[in-house]
Formats: sequence, C-alpha cells, structure tokens
Amino acid sequence: MRSQPAGADRGADECVPERPVRARRLRWRLWAPLTGLTAAVLLGAGLWLSGRTGAADLVWAAVTLVALLPAAASVLRDLWRRRFGVDVIAVLALAGALGVGEYLAGAVIAVMLATGRTLEAYAQRRATRDLRALLERAPRTARRRTADGGVEVVPVDRVAAGDRLLVGPGDVVAVDGITEAPATLDESVVTGESRLVERAAGQPVASGVINAGAGFGLRATESAQRSTYAGIVRLAREATARKAPTVRLADRYAAAFVPFTLALAGLGWAWSGDFIRAVAVLVVATPCPLLLATPIAIVSGLSRVARRGVLVRDGGSLEVLGRARTLLVDKTGTLTAGRPRVARTLAAPGGDPDEVLRLAASVEQLSPHVLAAALVRQAGDRGLRLSTPTEVTEEPGRGVRGRVDGRRIRVGQLTGEAPPWARSGPEPAGRSVVWVSDETGPIGAVLLEDPVRPDARRAVDRLRTAGLTRIVMVTGDRPETARQVADAVGVDDVLARCTPQEKVARVRAEADRAVTVMVGDGVNDAPALAEASVGVAMGATGASASADVADAVLTVDRLDPLADAVEIARYARRIAVQSATVGMGLAVLAMGFAAAGRLPPVAGAFLQEGIDVLVIVNALRALRGGPRGPVDS
Repeated sequence: MRSQPAGADRGADECVPERPVRARRLRWRLWAPLTGLTAAVLLGAGLWLSGRTGAADLVWAAVTLVALLPAAASVLRDLWRRRFGVDVIAVLALAGALGVGEYLAGAVIAVMLATGRTLEAYAQRRATRDLRALLERAPRTARRRTADGGVEVVPVDRVAAGDRLLVGPGDVVAVDGITEAPATLDESVVTGESRLVERAAGQPVASGVINAGAGFGLRATESAQRSTYAGIVRLAREATARKAPTVRLADRYAAAFVPFTLALAGLGWAWSGDFIRAVAVLVVATPCPLLLATPIAIVSGLSRVARRGVLVRDGGSLEVLGRARTLLVDKTGTLTAGRPRVARTLAAPGGDPDEVLRLAASVEQLSPHVLAAALVRQAGDRGLRLSTPTEVTEEPGRGVRGRVDGRRIRVGQLTGEAPPWARSGPEPAGRSVVWVSDETGPIGAVLLEDPVRPDARRAVDRLRTAGLTRIVMVTGDRPETARQVADAVGVDDVLARCTPQEKVARVRAEADRAVTVMVGDGVNDAPALAEASVGVAMGATGASASADVADAVLTVDRLDPLADAVEIARYARRIAVQSATVGMGLAVLAMGFAAAGRLPPVAGAFLQEGIDVLVIVNALRALRGGPRGPVDS
C-alpha cells in the first residue's frame, strides 16, 4: 500500500515531471485574459498619448467588445433558464459605453471584470490546494497475502473486506483494517495530528495514514471504495467541483438592485437629457463587489477549515455553519471515546459466558458499529474461535441478526421484558448492555463501558464560545448512562433510547427554531445528518454511510475542530457581508454622483475598479485572521 510502489505505478511516476509544466499552463490560463486586456488598454493609452486618438479608440472599443460578447451570452443563457441576476448591469454598461463612444470607460470595465474573475479563480485555486493534495496522495496498490503465504501487489479496487495485507515501511494504508501486529503510524494527513501514533495489535487503522515504522500485517475491514480515505477524497472532489448557492448572493438582490439602477440611470438621463449620465450610472453600478467578494471569502473559509481537520462539502454548507445556533450530538464515538470495553459477560442459568460472547462476536463481525468492534476485540483477546455468520441483517439503532452454527442469533436491544435472571439489575451506572438472544429468547448479556473523552468537556465549552447557544445529546443508550455522560460534558438537554426516526424528529424540531448542526458517527445517524441544517460526520472512525450524507466530515477523532470550523465560518461570512456591504454602499454613492452629472463614465470606471480591488483584497482576509492555531502559523 504505497503512494508510489516501485514498478507498480510506472505510468504515474513518468507523469511526475509533467506536473510543473501543467502547473505553468494553468497559471498562464489563469492570468492570460487579464494580462491581454490590460496590455491592450495600455497600448491604447500609448496611442492616445502619441496623438493617434482614432487608433486608441479602436483598440479600446475592441477590448470592450471582447468583454461584452461572452458576458452577453452568459446573461442570455441565464434568462433562457429563467434566472435573472445583476450581471445584466455589466452588460448594459459595456453596451452603453460602446453606444455613446466612451471606449476608454468600456475598456476599463472590461479590465475590471477580468480582474475580478482572475482574483476569484486565484482564491479558488489557493483555497482548494489542500483538498487537491488528497487526490494526489490516494494509494493505488496494496500488498496482499496469498493462500500459499506469498505477497502479491494488486490494485486497491481489488482489495475486499477480510483480505490479509502487508503494509511496508513508508506505505500509505489503502483500506480500513485491523492491525495484526503493533504499528507506528503518521496520521497527520487524515486526522491532522502531527505526532506519530502507536497502534497495538487488534486496533483499527484508517486508510490514508502512513506507516512510519516497521512493516505490519493488516486485515481489511472495508473495500477501498468504502474506506475512510476514499470518503474524504469523494468529499474533496465535491468541495472543489460544487459552488455554493450563497456565493451568488447578488442574485438574491437582483430583483431590487437592477430596477433601482435602471430607474436612477433613467432619472439622470431624463433630468439632464444627456444619455451619458445613464451610462455613467451603469458603469459605477457594475456589481463586482457583490459578485466576487462573497465567493472569495467563503472559498477561503473552506480552505482554512480543511486545514483544521474539517472537510466541508461546499460553500453553502460553510455559510450555514456560520449561522448555526443549536448543536445535536450523538454520544457514542463523539462525546465518549468510541471504543467501548467489555466489562462483563452474563449468561442465562446453565449457560457459558464465553459462548454468549462468541455467538455475539460472530454475528457482529460484519457490523461497522463501535460496539460490534468491542465485542469482536474482546473475543479475540479471550482466544475464542469465531464462526462465519450467514443471513446477517442490521436494523440501525436496534441490533444485528444472523445465523451462527445453525442458530438464529440476535444481538442488540431487548425487545420485551428482561428475563427473571437479569431483573436483579446487571446494568451498573455508566455501562451499556447488549442483549444476546436466540430462537428461545435472551441467552445472555454483555456489559460494555465507554468512557467519556477527556477533551469532551473542553470541546463543549469551546463550541459555546464559538456561538452555539444550545447543545443537545441524542443517543440510543439508556437514560441513566446518557444522563451521566451529559452531566460530565455539560450539555443542555438529553434524549435517550431514541431510534433513528426519533433522532430525525428531534433534529427537525430543533431546526424549526434555529439553524441546527447534527454530529454523528454511525449508520443510524445518517438520516438525522441528512435532516439537519448542517450534518457533520465523524469521518475518522470510518462511518462511510454517515459521511456520504453529511455536509461536513471531521477527519480527526475529536470534536474541538468543529468549534474551529464554526468560528472560521462565522469569520468568513462576516468578511463576505462586510466586503459586499461596503463595496455596494460605495457604488450606490458613486451612482448618485453619476446621475447628478458629477462623475463622467471614464472616472466612474476607474473609481469602480478601485472599489472592486478594495473589497476583493478585504475578502481575501478570510484566508487569514479570525481563530488561529498551529496550522496557520
């Protein structure tokens, strides 16, 4: 499982020298339009200074036309799709400048539009470079053990759950799995943790981490397509490909702003009888501050939260996260360690506790839930030989059913009353109970304890500081256990013994009162994550089902980076609103002077260019400032 295995990826290695060339081509394409238009405007200025005013006007008119044609085509496409935005003002300004012979003003507007688009593209590239790095690091091959004891190099898409792999020194782990020997790992790419991590035999390892020590064996628990790293890469692709609806904030105000602009331009024309005043109004009304400041600030925020260990699906989700007031959080794997330990195994009279554990672990081998991993791990520690289950089905939030050695075994919650042998209360405070049943009824119970994360209380406090005013814990666990965890971490409310449907209902109820964030890590959390204003999955635990429907994924196995993300989202949104408000305020003021004949089109064009640069540079502040940490230093 190497990032570049010797001999296995010659084609990929041969492409490496081409990357600088490709990067130079991308930079050239990025800056070429702005450079070309600027050079043409300067050429026209040189011709004008040398007394060749006709040639200068011809060059400036050509520059205006070059900008007008694609802008007009874009507006027509939007109108055909029944979308109406403020881009129409830029088209009218360019057309008006050509119509009244204000060619220099039209050329300056063209450069202004090119400047804004170029800076937006530059911010997009800079903001997504961390996400693109994930795609480049994706492992392509894995070393798989063969039946005769050998090792073969295979493409990662041929690795299946249950395969035994060999992870060599420096290799990138290609799939989620369980270590067969102690391992030293560099998990910084996935979790953001810079220190090396020691994993004992039998512990889970997420794909995408790097083996920083000696080689070790790994038993795959997921295919490459369903592993942690693949989920992060999918999210990265979506984050780079999708554009937030809120980054076109200007279109929300088009219904009011465009008629206002046209009315003011018409008033200036009607009052003076001079059409040039109308053109001047249109020139300074070109809404680049609103069109560009918002996407630059939001996309910059996306980059910063990614470096904090939070991958947000798109800018719209980040903008909503910045307005969040309520947080609903699952207990297991989020507020607690997520690695429950088997504290005790009980058996019905005449039964064998080890057999109860063996049956339960056999059924749970295929389940991704953290409680299942605890049962399988404990069975391994006791040296119990597990059977391969058949007819396995899982009901999220309820349990798992399957056939083991011919017996129908169910592991999960108790559907009826507890049997007489268990009514004395085998549930000490702070422990969860997993019931094991066969066709005759309960045959035993496994008591598990899941300690509260040491940093959970601090994370909850930080989330409150970030602006979340209400924090609710939702869990399928017993009320006694849930209340104990709630008291330890300091949440406002608790909902225990809730099914996935009840979680969805609670999320919907909270969302009716405020913008709501839901954090979960299991398959049973996926419906609630989809229902929340912003769903956040604990992706480091490999819960692919919840990560697939989430709006954001925590690549670290703790909650405090979410507080960073909320703070950064609020900061980016504040910068976006500030840039757009100040920019448009200055533009409206200039429109008033233009309508009064105090600002000719050429001067208005240069003034608008200055306003655009001001607000865009201010929007780029979202790449820095606000909450700081080691990743920004």
